[in-house]
Amino acid sequence: MCCLLTFLFTPLPTSAIFTLIAIGLTAFFYVLTKPKAVHPPIDLKRQSIGTQGGARRSALLKDDTLLSYYYEDAKTLYEVFMRGLRVSGNGDCLGYRKPNQPYQWITYRQVADRAENLGSGFIKKGCKASPEQYIGIFSQNRPEVKQPIRREKTDLSLVVCDKPDKASVLLCNCEKGLTPGLKIIVTMEEFGDDLKERAVKCGVELLLMKDLEYLGKENFKKPVPPSPEDLSVICFTSGTTGDPKGAMLTHKNIVADASSFLKATESTIAPVASDIEISYLPMAHLFERVVQTVVFCSGAKVGFSQGDIRLLTDDMQALRPTVFPTVPRLLNRIYDKIQSGASTPTKKFLLDLATTCKFAEVKKGINRNDSVWDKFIFKKVQDTMGGRVRLIVTGAAPISPNVLTFLRAALGTQIFEGYGQTECGAACSFTTPGDWTAGHVGAPLPCNLLKLVDVVDMNYFTSNGEGEVCIKGPNVFGGYLKDPEKTAEAIDEEGWLHTGDIGKWLPNGTLKIIDRKKNIFKLAQGEYIAPEKIENVYVHSAPVAQVFVHGDSLRVKDIYVHPEMLSVENGLLTPTLKAKRAEVAKYFHSQIDDLYAKIQD
Repeated sequence: MCCLLTFLFTPLPTSAIFTLIAIGLTAFFYVLTKPKAVHPPIDLKRQSIGTQGGARRSALLKDDTLLSYYYEDAKTLYEVFMRGLRVSGNGDCLGYRKPNQPYQWITYRQVADRAENLGSGFIKKGCKASPEQYIGIFSQNRPEVKQPIRREKTDLSLVVCDKPDKASVLLCNCEKGLTPGLKIIVTMEEFGDDLKERAVKCGVELLLMKDLEYLGKENFKKPVPPSPEDLSVICFTSGTTGDPKGAMLTHKNIVADASSFLKATESTIAPVASDIEISYLPMAHLFERVVQTVVFCSGAKVGFSQGDIRLLTDDMQALRPTVFPTVPRLLNRIYDKIQSGASTPTKKFLLDLATTCKFAEVKKGINRNDSVWDKFIFKKVQDTMGGRVRLIVTGAAPISPNVLTFLRAALGTQIFEGYGQTECGAACSFTTPGDWTAGHVGAPLPCNLLKLVDVVDMNYFTSNGEGEVCIKGPNVFGGYLKDPEKTAEAIDEEGWLHTGDIGKWLPNGTLKIIDRKKNIFKLAQGEYIAPEKIENVYVHSAPVAQVFVHGDSLRVKDIYVHPEMLSVENGLLTPTLKAKRAEVAKYFHSQIDDLYAKIQD
């Protein structure tokens, strides 16, 4: 017994004491700084609920009544903004910066006053206070664009543009007789006498926006607030496979979509008045408009980038945003930059270890950027984004599961993925807070139902939980401008919007996009590619007998040469000699996987 006591009370070496102290301090620091875990608002194993007709709704809803608005006093975009003015206490609203300068801000009241003056100026120039009055926008995303103006497919009499060179493009069209109805061009920036002379010759009045605002102030008209059913914006699709289509969206459509985001995040990380959003996406991205609707409804701020993607990092460091709406293309760049920094085996080992440890916390609902791993491994990349981002929302295209998983750990923030299209107000499904899994696009938003319908010719059946994704709810648009034929193709007689995407319900009630009904691929930056058009180009090459272009939104490119022809006999062509795309993809599954594996290596 004495020997044992002697051993236990023998003094420890100094190095061992310091080691124990370091371990104790580390443990104490961990407990002290460990944030509370995010508690999911619903059961993550049952994120959607089946309803009549095979559709599914959000588990956030108490019953089958879909969400149209979140706040009683915010049912239109006008009311949303006025609510932001009130809850912010007339705080800062829109921010902008010049090169190498800090951000400058204008308040909610200043934005409202300028918008009302501009609207009064429009009326003085002959416009009507009506949703049938269309005003075109030809501009980069910037603070002036946030004032209430719209665009139309044709017959525009008034267009607002940012720079004189864009006004010059409009005048070129006038000189060619392509825009006979154009009467007024308003520019945000100063223009020269030569441009004004060209406008006079075309019978077009050229005005500065500040002058039109002054004219409106001198001839002020009280605002005529819209109703939820009034048209808010006509947002044009990309037109990759044909002419652009103008999707007509009401105030109700956009507010319902934004309100669903608020509903989904209300118990965890809903935006507050102190939040700052960095805005760099073009306003043609309806996704960007919806995020800003959420921001304004909360009385938060929006800081605009300088318009050059190469300066975005500098803008983020100056702005220090907390909310970051983005697209997979940019997140892929961040991922690649971090990975390329692990240039030695030791650095690679530490990066992998840090990622594993951080993601272990993510799976427990903990998102933070103050751990030991953040201080020594991830701090640099977090600082390039301003160091305060707490919420990232990605949309417009699929994001690779491994990129999403890695960045959730590395950036120490929740990253939500949304899925949808312009025609449903941007999103129809969204990641549930606390769901750390990847490879799906979340559950239905509270504003809409989702259902799958059979696509027989592609062997997708609802009996297998697969089919074309269809959407129904107050966020679904009213149709395409002056195009009843395309409208009828998109919305069926029961009011379901057909997306053209093939989805699959996962056991936890989330949706996974697995294919595209039409032969179109969407790249990581949101660009659509029609493979048949590419095939028609390559087939003109003499050595090429047949071409099949396969696409994966998450991968890069290569070529495989096959010696055997596709034919009706081998089941790869239809009787009309068209490729059975789904069957060809399955037939060459191993070769396609080898191509992607070779590129990734």
